Amino acid sequence: MSIGNKGGRPVKFKSPEDMQAAIDGYFDSCFAEVKGKLERVRPYTITGLAIALDTTRETLLDYQHKKEFSDTIRKAKLKCENFVEEQLFTGKQVAGPIFNLKNNYGWQDKQELNIPGGIEIKWADK
Repeated sequence: MSIGNKGGRPVKFKSPEDMQAAIDGYFDSCFAEVKGKLERVRPYTITGLAIALDTTRETLLDYQHKKEFSDTIRKAKLKCENFVEEQLFTGKQVAGPIFNLKNNYGWQDKQELNIPGGIEIKWADK
């Protein structure tokens, strides 16, 4: 039985180190030499990472719940999230990055109303 497998389909990666090597390969593949300089030519995305790892987005995210792979996946997701967050400060279109952050990373617009008399209403726009 593979590591972390409780009788279901065998895990694709035998160890966190194997997975990390594949993840590093994905992030490296987002760069290419352009006019003699190494530049990012593709964005970091969770779906792109899943494709590079020859799995689905859902399966990739399921690995996050496996104790031995949790940190590896969380760090890769954080790198993707950081890339998207940086797009908010480019001065270009931000609707796409906002949509991505809300739907893939749990970000939300939050409004709070404090009403005298001890009633507090909170809601989030997701």
